[in-house]
This record gives sequence, structure tokens and C-alpha cells, in this order.
Amino acid sequence: MFEEQKQKEPRSKAGILVGVGIIVIVGVALYFYVNSKGSTGANTTTATAASAGSASTAAVGSADPVKDLHIVSATMDKDYTGTTAQWLVDVRNISQVYTYSNISYETTYYGAGNSVLLVNKGKMNLTISPGDEQNTQFRDALYPQGVSLYKVVVTGATATK
Repeated sequence: MFEEQKQKEPRSKAGILVGVGIIVIVGVALYFYVNSKGSTGANTTTATAASAGSASTAAVGSADPVKDLHIVSATMDKDYTGTTAQWLVDVRNISQVYTYSNISYETTYYGAGNSVLLVNKGKMNLTISPGDEQNTQFRDALYPQGVSLYKVVVTGATATK
């Protein structure tokens, strides 16, 4: 006449971890999607004005990758062996006319007192269309001892219309 109530099985910790992992992945993907489209507000107006000015300059003159390619963010860390510098760089092409590829860069590593420890040059395996933004990851030079500051700059690229 009276049925026994079934006890609820406790959730496993693995299921909870999978749920949290999915939420984190979706959050990170959303963050990168929003940032890849540019920010809203005053910064977008400034970027649009800069792009318009750059487009008219680029249409009249020749391509200038140093002015057209902006490094939005750059992060450097050691690789898994701890010996080589590994970069994650986000590059934006503000030109409305030119596509850039074979992007040349220069990295500089500074020590105490802003003394230059190492300068290295290389190429990013990247092709960026007009108005586009992309990120790339590359291994650079052996990580010098005593680095306190570092930077990366675009030094050139191949332009096509």
C-alpha cells in the first residue's frame, strides 16, 4: 500500500566540473567574439575615423604596413621547456584597401634599467584582410635571463589589393 520513496542519487563531481568547464569555455569564446568585433562607444568612433582617414590615405598613396597594422595586444611567456619566448599577438589591419601577409616583426627584451638584452626579427605566418583583426602565436628567440620588459612591433609586410 505504501511505496518506498526512491532516494535521489547525488550528483557526481565530474558532472559538476563538466558543467563549469562548459560555462568557462562559452564565456571565453564570447569574450573573444566581442573583442574581435571591436569595442562600442567612443573607441569605435575613433577607430572608424582613423580607418576612414587611413583608407583615403592608402587609396591615394602606397601601402604602409607599419601604419596600417596595429598590435592590439601582445603577451609573451616562456614555452613548455622554459627556454624559448612564446608570443600571443593580436593584430588589426586598419586599411580599407590592402590585405597584408608575411608580416615582419621585431621583438625587444629589456633588463634592469631598461637595458636592451636582445633584439630579434622574424615573420608572422598571418594574412589579414582590410578591416580585419586576427591573432597568432609564435615562438621567438631563446628567453634571455633577467627580462623585466618586452615589446613587439610590426616592421613590414607584403601588401595586395
